[in-house]
Amino acid sequence: MSSAHQTPDVAFRREPCGSVRAWVAGAEAVLRPSGAMWLEGARALIIADLHLEKGSAYAARGQLLPPYDTRDGLARLAREVEALAPAMLVMLGDAFHDDEAEARLAPGDAEALRALARGRTLVWVTGNHDPAPPKALPGEAAEFLGVGGLCLRHEPAAGPARGEAAGHLHPCARIKGDGRSVRRRCFVTDGERLILPAFGAYAGGLNIRDQAFAGLFAKPPLAVALGPRRAHPAAWRSTLAD
Repeated sequence: MSSAHQTPDVAFRREPCGSVRAWVAGAEAVLRPSGAMWLEGARALIIADLHLEKGSAYAARGQLLPPYDTRDGLARLAREVEALAPAMLVMLGDAFHDDEAEARLAPGDAEALRALARGRTLVWVTGNHDPAPPKALPGEAAEFLGVGGLCLRHEPAAGPARGEAAGHLHPCARIKGDGRSVRRRCFVTDGERLILPAFGAYAGGLNIRDQAFAGLFAKPPLAVALGPRRAHPAAWRSTLAD
């Protein structure tokens, strides 16, 4: 087992599987390179901001994007479910890009969502893009819920919020090193609360030094940037504005 590390403010541990284990208000959260959060004790898998059918929404407005974002997101999520066999799967808001997205799902993609729900509890946390739960898909709806010692909600509460895990802001970090920088989607946590990256292929990312993050963290947070096979912890001092 790998040893524990600590930035000046945030404790974490690198896991052999490429994930990072972080402590958030005393709760253990495994931050996966996929952008999913695994609450091992509760056997709960959480993703945020999948934004299904964003590609088709843009196409309807004349902005043609490859129409494979839904299939890509569901395939990546299915791999996480297969690897971890969760008892609970939580969509942490904005699972769909708009109110009509469910109706635009291809039959195969709708069946893929039904398959993800089989043998487990599926919870749709409502978001600003999808304030109502799906009409023809399995699962339970919630505005927020407590799981594994954390309060899961879509949009972060204003100001510090101990024990909260949220999405909505699509965090991304620009990390400096060796005379250059890289920009990656990331988790961000100060050890008191955590914000998940967007899971959707077309969801994009907002730099964690943007004003939208100001006031959310009581101390300099840790960014956990997503790589192809590993998640990479980065101290606040290693991050740059865009």
